[in-house]
Amino acid sequence: MTKKLPSRRSDCPIARALDFVGDKWTLLVLRDIIMARRRYFQELLAGNEGIASNILANRLKLLEAARMITRRRDPAQARRVIYEPTEKALDLLPVMIELIRWGLKHDPNATAPAHFARRLAEDRDGFIADMRALHQRGI
Repeated sequence: MTKKLPSRRSDCPIARALDFVGDKWTLLVLRDIIMARRRYFQELLAGNEGIASNILANRLKLLEAARMITRRRDPAQARRVIYEPTEKALDLLPVMIELIRWGLKHDPNATAPAHFARRLAEDRDGFIADMRALHQRGI
């Protein structure tokens, strides 16, 4: 079953981007796939935010329909599916990094691992390049 892509509100680039990633869960699912390197449904389900399994399944289908993730069978265990980001999803890394930086700056309760926050502060572009390289090599 192919999931239908979201309808378009307008031709504004921000509105069109938000049609894909502007709901409560989609960027968090992408964050976990890209930054936390979660590859399996159960790993994504176990995230800190407590996403429901039906919502996660829906977002994964939408992301796949939008060509932001791919899914393939795990060669080590054929019953499991591996989710991986596409270049289109990896192109969101700078946006995600800036959202993290904004959240850390403006919300005193927002947290990130110290090494992560330090790396973003010291070498934002290097961090983005490293994340891309990890996914492009399939590590």
